[in-house]
Amino acid sequence: MDAGRGRSENIDPADQWVLNPNTGEYELRLRTSAPQSPQSPVPGPRRRPVPRPDAATARPTSAPGRQVPPPRRRRAEPEEPPGRRGRRPGKSKAKKALLWTGGTMAFVLLAAATGGYLYLKHLEGNVDTIDVGDAGASSFKKDEAFNILIIGTDKRTGAGNEGYGDKGSTGHADTTILLHVAKDRSNATALSIPRDLIVDIPECETTLEDGSEETISGLQGVRFNRSLGESGRDPGCTMRTVKKFTGIEVHHFMMADFNAVKTLTTAVDGVDICLEHAVNDDDSKLNLPEGESTVEGEEALAFLRTRKSFGNSGDLDRIKAQQQFLGSLMRKMSSSDTLTSPTKLVKLAEAATEALTVDKAIGKVGTLKDLALELKKVPTKNITFTTVPVKDNPAEVVKATVVLEETTAPQVFDMIKNDVSFTEVKAQKKKEKAAVAARLKGTKADASEVRVRILNGGAASGSAQEQLVYLQTQEGV
Repeated sequence: MDAGRGRSENIDPADQWVLNPNTGEYELRLRTSAPQSPQSPVPGPRRRPVPRPDAATARPTSAPGRQVPPPRRRRAEPEEPPGRRGRRPGKSKAKKALLWTGGTMAFVLLAAATGGYLYLKHLEGNVDTIDVGDAGASSFKKDEAFNILIIGTDKRTGAGNEGYGDKGSTGHADTTILLHVAKDRSNATALSIPRDLIVDIPECETTLEDGSEETISGLQGVRFNRSLGESGRDPGCTMRTVKKFTGIEVHHFMMADFNAVKTLTTAVDGVDICLEHAVNDDDSKLNLPEGESTVEGEEALAFLRTRKSFGNSGDLDRIKAQQQFLGSLMRKMSSSDTLTSPTKLVKLAEAATEALTVDKAIGKVGTLKDLALELKKVPTKNITFTTVPVKDNPAEVVKATVVLEETTAPQVFDMIKNDVSFTEVKAQKKKEKAAVAARLKGTKADASEVRVRILNGGAASGSAQEQLVYLQTQEGV
């Protein structure tokens, strides 16, 4: 809205927002009026101004049987009726400015200013926390690069989830992404970790529900997903496992289950995906046509769980689908349609806090808000999704697990440790390829650099040698 609009006639723009009792929404009503006269000072003690009610509400009476006349164009304050004290003050200039300049979003901020503390405490009560000890950072630092381990478990708790995941699972690390956010917030890297990656799980300490501590012995040469849930291992054990095979310090974790996918996608009215081929999967119950679709709730969960319908039906191809989904979800959550809708914002806040389990260092809603604001600084186009470089496990005849690719995996880990932008590296490689293509297109190779092998495929004897002599005597060849 134009900041100058409504000022030419000395009308306070905030007074033009009135409540429509039929819709429950504030609406902007512009009226034509003459310039207002300046208010004359009133001698004697200063009085608190009597508020002017909204145009959509009935005006109070100043005496029995007498109706106060409607407001005129002059802004002189009416006399306060005798015997009436403690009347509510009118809207402050700050609140009027919020309503004027921000529209619907400003109204959300206004609600946060008046009753936001109680609502934040309510949201804080939704979040579950786990003490991971020294496996993570003791606090969230806004001025540093940080790494968050995002863990999706296959735990079957929650209404409607009885048929999903491993029936006997206590909550394995089914989907795991290490999110690195650059110090300057210019870029971020989401590194997917295959659940079937063979790793060593170190010994780890966990805090039990009764507050006592227990040390869980480590395991060698097992699937990565066993770093969570089995034998009482908590997310701190998963964080330690990631640090052991990558060398990357993990500062915080966020863990969610099947319900998180359903509630978060419903809160943003669905996530857009695009399929190269139609999918009709009896196992996951996913049935979608070729091309673009919007999925939410159970259908969104089915998309993430589908494995046999993507690529070679393995976990690595399912990871690619999950990365596409998460990228689309991030864009939807940060879109203007979501951020300017109070209803969607509240639904998203409720869904996110109820779905998440986090480490104690970020367990306060205020800290989660700070973290979200830092994440919002990263342009979505500069978020790189990639996967830990792996290869088939050479120890297996029937390939079911993978191991680290010794050459490229350390390079990826070093880039994250050293806060190197994957976005810039990709851009640089693209420029180099374009430069090479341009050089090849614009130049001819020197004859001395060309090697030709001529074979006689059935012609007369000596034809190959004759052809060779001919080529060697041609100018420019």
